Amino acid sequence: MQTPLNPFKQALIEKRAQIGLWLGLADGYSAEICAGAGFDWLLIDGEHSPNGLQSILQQAQAIAAYPGAHAIARVPLGHGDAGTAMIKQYLDLGLQTLLVPMVDTPAQASAIVRAMRYPPHGIRGMGGARASQWGRYGNYAKEANDRVCLLVQAESREALDNLDAIAAIDGVDGVFIGPADLSASLGHLGNAGHPEVQAAIEDAIRRIIRAGKAAGILTPDEALSKRYLELGATFVAVGLDTNLLVRHTTALAARFKAGVTSAPASKTY
Repeated sequence: MQTPLNPFKQALIEKRAQIGLWLGLADGYSAEICAGAGFDWLLIDGEHSPNGLQSILQQAQAIAAYPGAHAIARVPLGHGDAGTAMIKQYLDLGLQTLLVPMVDTPAQASAIVRAMRYPPHGIRGMGGARASQWGRYGNYAKEANDRVCLLVQAESREALDNLDAIAAIDGVDGVFIGPADLSASLGHLGNAGHPEVQAAIEDAIRRIIRAGKAAGILTPDEALSKRYLELGATFVAVGLDTNLLVRHTTALAARFKAGVTSAPASKTY
């Protein structure tokens, strides 16, 4: 059996826009609901959500049942931690595409590229497990390096200073801009909409594209999502499951609570 191709990676090569959704609920049941919605990719967040290997596997399995939906996982690493062991575990689960946060320098990006690949192009430990279908993909070790897709996050002033060099690294397939951390790094904590932050994001997208790599970003703001796509961003997450749940449950409760008059308190003697 041939190792499956990576449709998300192929879409990035062909510059076909890929619309995604962020998964932070750490639950296979809700991941399956989202997988059936029609998104091109779903990001299982291992950095800021209560996910472990088992829950990530369960969500990846749920997503795999829906043709056209590609599971990506964010590894809880950053600021120089190449995470060789953790990257190996995520890949062995069968995830083909990983997002690594807090990549600030080309040296860090190069180390992560090596962690993603088997020798002689990297240092990934031999194994494969579920990724190789426990050996049923007979040429997995030889084919895996071409199937994996690495997305690195640029979300600091230092990363922007090094962006051209990071994007030039062979093996980095895409660069994802992290608006929240970037706004904090630029001195605008909690204000990703600040003009300086938005100018930096737009400049970064142009530079990534100019380097021949795919640019990505997350925003639940529909107008901004469309703006980034117009600029040429290829993989854009347009919402988060947690945000959708918060927003719609709060709005639903408010609509009904606003019209309810509290019953008068019982008179006591």
